Amino acid sequence: MPRPPAKRPSSKTSADRAADQARSLAELREAAADCRACPLWKPATQTVFGEGPANAKILLIGEQPGDEEDRAGHPFVGPAGKLLDRALAEIGIDRDRIYLTNAVKHFKFEQRGKRRIHAKPNRAEQRACQPWLLAEIDRLRPRWIVCLGATAATVVFGSGFALMKNRGVVFSLEHGARAFATVHPSYVLRQRDAASRDREYRGLVADLSLLKTRGDRWGAFRLAPSPTSMDG
Repeated sequence: MPRPPAKRPSSKTSADRAADQARSLAELREAAADCRACPLWKPATQTVFGEGPANAKILLIGEQPGDEEDRAGHPFVGPAGKLLDRALAEIGIDRDRIYLTNAVKHFKFEQRGKRRIHAKPNRAEQRACQPWLLAEIDRLRPRWIVCLGATAATVVFGSGFALMKNRGVVFSLEHGARAFATVHPSYVLRQRDAASRDREYRGLVADLSLLKTRGDRWGAFRLAPSPTSMDG
């Protein structure tokens, strides 16, 4: 059984203290902009914090911002984000009603000529960024959490979580949210041929459809009449 998101260590880092002091998502965003908890901030353009309504009932967590996200300062605006938008639209979920973020807030990459190639954040980098993600979950109190990819899944469920074995399986977390994991949209894009991409895309859509088939039962779409923005 996966565990709930890990609690912060008793010996608090500067990121822990800053996250604790921020009362709202807007204050968290402002504090995270100056995060120096790991070296990833040095080559990155900026911190890419989560975005969405402050009363969103659905939280989607990816691994880290990509090249386009790093330049724009917004999550899920590159090719993977566009594919995610397509999948959400297909099952009838408005992206504007969910909160999107990443387990790691800075883009980690390897420079190859003029291109910046994605590099997987290591465990230390994931741990350094964990206070921001835990604070986002704490401020949002979402009814549903969706982990996109192995990095997000291990941060939420623990290092022993097997993504392909447990994808689409719904678990209850300690604070009352329901959570499940699926592949990251970038995994779909990395498939070698059109048939493989279509198959994996269909799998992603099927997993995300749990938000409709089971989400209504657990209040995933019960937003306030006028959703407040993350700056509220």
